[in-house]
Amino acid sequence: MQTLANFGDGGGPGPWILFLPLIWALVIGGAVVLLRRTVWRGRRGGGPWRRPAVANDSPIAVLGHRFASGEIDEDEYWRRLSVLNEEFGRSAKGGGA
Repeated sequence: MQTLANFGDGGGPGPWILFLPLIWALVIGGAVVLLRRTVWRGRRGGGPWRRPAVANDSPIAVLGHRFASGEIDEDEYWRRLSVLNEEFGRSAKGGGA
């Protein structure tokens, strides 16, 4: 019995039948990659439209902006941050003062 539907005598599809599943796998894989790079990216929460972890007008964000611009030094930043963390019920992250 010959394999691949009578490959030797020219009848049947021959070994080319093995490429059909490969072609479908490439088409489906390409579609998934295309969708992940375009449409599905926004649904994960990534990108510029994602909500920030801390609102820009929150006291912690204002304190961070003041520290980044050089209005206050590091000691004052950590002191005020610890007060804000106590007030809002958060624990200090980073093991600072």
